Amino acid sequence: MGAGTAVVRVVVTDANILINLIHVRCLALLGGLPGYEFVVPDEVVREVTDTDQCGALQAAITSSVLRLITIDDLPTLELFAELRAIMGPGEAACLSLAAKRGWLIASDERRVFRREALGRLGPGRIVNTAGIFLLAIRAGVMTIEEADDAKAELEHHRFRMAFTSFRDLM
Repeated sequence: MGAGTAVVRVVVTDANILINLIHVRCLALLGGLPGYEFVVPDEVVREVTDTDQCGALQAAITSSVLRLITIDDLPTLELFAELRAIMGPGEAACLSLAAKRGWLIASDERRVFRREALGRLGPGRIVNTAGIFLLAIRAGVMTIEEADDAKAELEHHRFRMAFTSFRDLM
């Protein structure tokens, strides 16, 4: 890599993250995080079925906030098929892409998914909704107050984060 070449970390993004960001009108945030590129597999796009959410997701893809990706290589397809036996298509697509391409994964899933992701990716390669807001705060594209407002709004959509304020995490 030459001088001045920025390293971009690719993050394959699950539906639960996208829906949370759509709920709080922050999906465009993904396009403004320096050093990160967010991609979304076809399987995840198909999981977003609410008309308004689907429209917001398509707008983010059209405006290059998110890059649409298709699983098109045999090793990733084989892992996807294996993972489909224990999880949904969106989660399986995200995990197979992250594992085979060395990417990060953005998901709030727990249980089987989290266990499999930690086992296949190792620590430090999973980012959740709170983690995305933290990245945005640290990059200066969102204030702590804006993140706390989004956190409060997400609670109205039954998504809770186990801390009082993003200020506590800084």
